[in-house]
Amino acid sequence: MSTPDPERTQAEADADAVRHRAILKVLTGLLLGMFVSMLATTVVSSSLPIILADLHGGQTAFTWVVTATLLTTAVSTPIWGKLADLVNRKLLLQLAITIFIVASASAGFAEGAGWLIAMRAVQGIGAGGLGALTQIVMADIVSPRERGRYMGLFGGVMALATVGGPLLGGVVTDAISWRWNFFIAVPLAVVALVMIQRTLHLPPLPKRVVKIDYLGIVLLAASVSTLLIWVTLVGKDFDWISATSAYMVLGSVLGLVLFVAVELRHSEPLLPLHLFRNRTFSWSVVGSLAVGVAMFGTSVFLSQYMQLARGASATQSGLMTIPMMVGLLGASAVIGRRITASGRWKGYLVGGAIALTVGLLAMGSIEYDTPFVLVSVYMFVLGAGVGIVMQNLVLVVQNDVAPRDLGVASSGVTFFRSVGGTVGVSVLGAVLGDKVVSHMGEKKAELGQAIASLGEQGRSVAEALHNGTIPSVSSLPGPVREIVESVYGQSVADIFLYAAPLGLLSLIAVAMLPNKALGTQTRHERQTSQDEESAATRVAQAAEAVAAQTGPEHPGDGRDHHQ
Repeated sequence: MSTPDPERTQAEADADAVRHRAILKVLTGLLLGMFVSMLATTVVSSSLPIILADLHGGQTAFTWVVTATLLTTAVSTPIWGKLADLVNRKLLLQLAITIFIVASASAGFAEGAGWLIAMRAVQGIGAGGLGALTQIVMADIVSPRERGRYMGLFGGVMALATVGGPLLGGVVTDAISWRWNFFIAVPLAVVALVMIQRTLHLPPLPKRVVKIDYLGIVLLAASVSTLLIWVTLVGKDFDWISATSAYMVLGSVLGLVLFVAVELRHSEPLLPLHLFRNRTFSWSVVGSLAVGVAMFGTSVFLSQYMQLARGASATQSGLMTIPMMVGLLGASAVIGRRITASGRWKGYLVGGAIALTVGLLAMGSIEYDTPFVLVSVYMFVLGAGVGIVMQNLVLVVQNDVAPRDLGVASSGVTFFRSVGGTVGVSVLGAVLGDKVVSHMGEKKAELGQAIASLGEQGRSVAEALHNGTIPSVSSLPGPVREIVESVYGQSVADIFLYAAPLGLLSLIAVAMLPNKALGTQTRHERQTSQDEESAATRVAQAAEAVAAQTGPEHPGDGRDHHQ
């Protein structure tokens, strides 16, 4: 039995350390770009009332400032992913950052709500590119087996942007001006652009004819945009059963049918349908839809729970969701390292899906007066489930698809997660409104007594509640406040119970994933190996063809029959 060579072992360790530092240097620019794109979405959330009051925008403008970014981010994600399989990924990444910088600066100079909404939409295009391309470039520089150790960094960036964005936005608005919510991202994006230019060096893609699926892009963008606009506005601007709903839903379905027809015929489809024959991709899409609702929905409804059921301010509600972000970051980092060390991932993802389901069920039991320590534990479990499943679904897809489809497959999973989150939040939000009305009706007599006990003050409180405009919960009189908090606490808990089956769906999807070993090659190394194998196969086939053609003329006796 041979003993390991200490010098060789030390040399391998030194080489690994050098490679690790080089990867971290490259990832710094990527992570900064990703942080800036997420920060742009979250930083304005606490300042929107002030922004729109200054720009004379109404409730519709309030909705569209948020929706425009989410919409263009979701729609542009698969487009960026497909382009990453066709043209220079570094150039695309720089283009996405440039679009983001220009849109952010322009939004900061807005003089009206319309211009702000338009620039937020352009911001979303850049953000979609940054979100998709960072994952794709990761596959270019890090093998699937190694990638787990870096996943915690992505989780940390997401947690920091989600929690820190609203806090930073509030501070900047109060100290300087709301316009700096947009300007503050510009220097960070410029730094990211410079770092990527200096540190990111990617191998060239294999040469292939570049054919852009323009019709597919138009059909997908129009269909998905119509669908997302419908789920955002239905129940508020028009009824679920109405002519407007029928036109939008039928138009979206027709557009998607035409999109499928185009994709089946195009030589370079925007979303290759053959990917859905891959079990890993198909089940990851299902899991991503469920995780999207959990990730986006919980952030929205947790904020409402903290403010309307526990009387917290906007800033306080952001701080109170930190346990969930700690769970997301901690689980993503720890499990990522375990996956890299062991090479096993299936058990961890199943555990993450179980944690996600348990977290949703536990959050479904909360009340307005549930001890906050217990709520924090529930949030931590939920965040851990999201952190384990979300990033690693992209990892297993990148590990299983062909190198030529890696970009569009990665962005496809992200796209369906965004769509699932947007649709889920809108639908669950409508359910929340119905639940509030229902639970308020159940407490009608109790609420009437509480209002009556207030005397003359009770009239203004009753009018506000009747009009649906709930004042700041912390400013409500004690008896009324307790009832309103209990109604919202119970209603938000109902929403988590409605979402719990989606956690179970993610568990089923993860369980159905083929348990394939993680590869030890980057995208370029895999492509090179496949090209070499294909060349060797062609040589062998040519040799067999030559042998088959010459066989009848040259029997195996070694004599020359043409003498």
